[in-house]
Amino acid sequence: MPFSEPRTTTDRTDQSLPEEHAVAVRDAHLHNLRHVSTSFPRGQLVAFTGVSGSGKSSLAFGTIHGESQRRYLESIAPFARRLIGSTMDPRVESLTGLPPTVALEQRTSGGGARSSVGTITTLSNGIRLLYSRAGDHPRDVLDRGSALHGGRLLAETFSPNTPEGMCPQCHGAGTIHEPTERSMVPDPSLSINEGAIQAWPGAWLGKNFHDIVRTLGIADMDLPWRDLPRETRDWILFTDEQPVVEVHPERGVDQAHGTYKGRWQSVNRYLLKSVDHAKSEKTRARALRFLDTFTCPTCQGHRLNPDALRVTYLGQPIYELNARSAEEILELLSARRIEVGKLPDSPEIEAERLLLPNVVPVLETMVGLGLGHLSLDRAAQTLSTGEMQRLRLAAQLRSGLFGVAYVLDEPSAGLHPSEKGILLDLFQRFLDEGNSVLLVEHDMRLVEHADWVVDVGPAAGVDGGRILHSGSVEQLANVPDSATAPYLYRGHPTPRGDEETRTPTGELTLRGISVRNIRGVDASIPLGVLTAITGVSGSGKSTLLGDVIAPVLRHSVRSSVLDDEAVENVDLAGAEGTEAIDRLVQITQKPIGRSPRSCLATYTGLFDRVRKLFAGTTEAAARGWGIGRFSFNVVEGRCPTCQGEGQIEVELVFLPGSYSPCPDCHGARYNPETLEVTWNGKTIAEVLDLSVRDALGFFEEDRLVSRALKALNAIGLGYLTLGQPATELSGGEAQRIKLATELQRAPRGHTMYLLDEPTTGLHPADVDLLIAELNRLVDQGNSVVLAEHDLRVIAEADHVIDLGPGAGDRGGRVLVAGTPAEVGSCEESVTGRWLAASETR
Repeated sequence: MPFSEPRTTTDRTDQSLPEEHAVAVRDAHLHNLRHVSTSFPRGQLVAFTGVSGSGKSSLAFGTIHGESQRRYLESIAPFARRLIGSTMDPRVESLTGLPPTVALEQRTSGGGARSSVGTITTLSNGIRLLYSRAGDHPRDVLDRGSALHGGRLLAETFSPNTPEGMCPQCHGAGTIHEPTERSMVPDPSLSINEGAIQAWPGAWLGKNFHDIVRTLGIADMDLPWRDLPRETRDWILFTDEQPVVEVHPERGVDQAHGTYKGRWQSVNRYLLKSVDHAKSEKTRARALRFLDTFTCPTCQGHRLNPDALRVTYLGQPIYELNARSAEEILELLSARRIEVGKLPDSPEIEAERLLLPNVVPVLETMVGLGLGHLSLDRAAQTLSTGEMQRLRLAAQLRSGLFGVAYVLDEPSAGLHPSEKGILLDLFQRFLDEGNSVLLVEHDMRLVEHADWVVDVGPAAGVDGGRILHSGSVEQLANVPDSATAPYLYRGHPTPRGDEETRTPTGELTLRGISVRNIRGVDASIPLGVLTAITGVSGSGKSTLLGDVIAPVLRHSVRSSVLDDEAVENVDLAGAEGTEAIDRLVQITQKPIGRSPRSCLATYTGLFDRVRKLFAGTTEAAARGWGIGRFSFNVVEGRCPTCQGEGQIEVELVFLPGSYSPCPDCHGARYNPETLEVTWNGKTIAEVLDLSVRDALGFFEEDRLVSRALKALNAIGLGYLTLGQPATELSGGEAQRIKLATELQRAPRGHTMYLLDEPTTGLHPADVDLLIAELNRLVDQGNSVVLAEHDLRVIAEADHVIDLGPGAGDRGGRVLVAGTPAEVGSCEESVTGRWLAASETR
């Protein structure tokens, strides 16, 4: 196994650390921290533990890293400080012995749509420089290149994201989206009145376009589209003219009939404008449905301008090299590095001697971290969570920093148990370079290897925020109030065998799956049981779950709740058993909202009921107020100063801005008149400040609100407040809120739940709650399928589908499928070897 025996350290719980070797925190009171003080050693691996919401991230990131940021900002010029933006007040009396910090918070994305493995690791910069300074340029290309570099193309010319490098036709996208008559009017047998122009938007804007055409009188609105004159059809679809006409809209008898000035724009113009400028991703996605998409004929999909595509290095154009795996590129460039050391001097050879020593070590780090299967042009959005975490850590490892503290937020997220030993090696390299590692972590196998542990708790929210232990890992086992202690040194879970698993009620069979690294694979998913899809990160788990099962069922079930835009077509030979599934629910870690106005109460729907209760009071009725008055998004009820957000941004001219409670409503969000109405003695603002656990008692008599609160509490979210902004929730919390929202619904036929790594961000105690709720869903007659790395969840499953044996092209096969015990007996399966390990460490 990759893990060595946990380090043995001297118990320092009751001993004061030497001041010159310690970081001392005094009176930290950010968020739920209760004016705590603690200290921990520098230059060592320090783990911060505790249940979700206990305050460990507030201590490690908000306080320690926040104070480091504040001090850095104080050291720079006021004007530059202002440009950096707002920072959070760490709310700590003093913090001594603190080195500079580098924070790597948990993220599942690496940037925009054009972000790739090469851009994340900065390898793309080095590769482009090699092509610019050492690549073979055709003579006519040299004539058009930079005079400063002997006609050679600049490095920027080899990037599809710069004006110099992007293809002039597709602008670096590689594909062209073009509206055609066929794409905009898919059924020409329909008339305009019958909806022939399906590319028109819905609601008012689509009606506006329709009324303008009718007002202009240029087309017979009841004639089939194909029978209209070609000139008329082309004008409606493609004209650049934008006439303004007075429209007399046709409305129902109960609707207003006022005239207005309407500006025409062709369907082509509307679609392209929506794709390029729409703020709503749904609007953009809808517009793309009515465009024909094809490979750019100028660059053949390679995204670069013609000159850049003709330059080669080691006989390959840059797009071919970027398409190779990191292992292949490492082998190629390592051999070249040796070769150039023996060649005679020239400007090109000298450039290679300078550049290759910077590129090769980064590739070596990637391969050493198990990422050798990734190509440099692999889109960041297609990476698994584990791959993304290691890429970001690999980039930091090459930074060469000394004397800093790395603050890491659950770096084990998305990693298979076999891959976590790589992290320990990585941490040791950080430490060997003279740095400290502060780890916010739930994985006990990593915590056991820490030199020092700071345990925060005992529970979450208002019931947490205390330092229960600061000292050795061994001594933590003796802390009675710690929720972490019971999970230390527990060894591996015992996998279920045939006699312990539930009997399937049917089977969903998928034949000939060919998506990404899954090639020609058959898979069977039993129904009415808990199924875990396992394998190392990058083996194809999320692909099978989100890109195969979800879209296949999307079109066969009666209703669905999808977190992702499911692909329309799946390369599949056939599917059987879909008729047994009535409903599909896909739950990922995507945020439940991007604005502070979206909160726990609004997302779950319980706030609608709460507002009805307030609108039903005698005082509200006497004032003539409806439920809209009690929404912080409505002008009549919200605070006019903060517009219902409860906080305002304070601009400090030559200091960084910060957010502070609204001076008028003091964070209540509502105006004083609205807060004069109470229900059971509390205002609407006071209700939003209640934790889920406290609200359970307050709304005990209301069946609808209680059902939602019980679902949230059962899944370990009792510490969150009803008004908790969506922007303050972690990915794991967002996923559990979505699951709780489903748990409160009445059963509606056989439902299949798809969950992608639902244990991410969960303390082992919270994982126990999650397992209980998943089992409850199955016991109600539903199917649960999840991609997972947590061995306890896998061992509790009824059926396991293990993919592998490796990642990328070395993965994508079903190695073994059966009970956890059967998977544990498969020697080829890495997951099986971990399940079979029964020794207690």
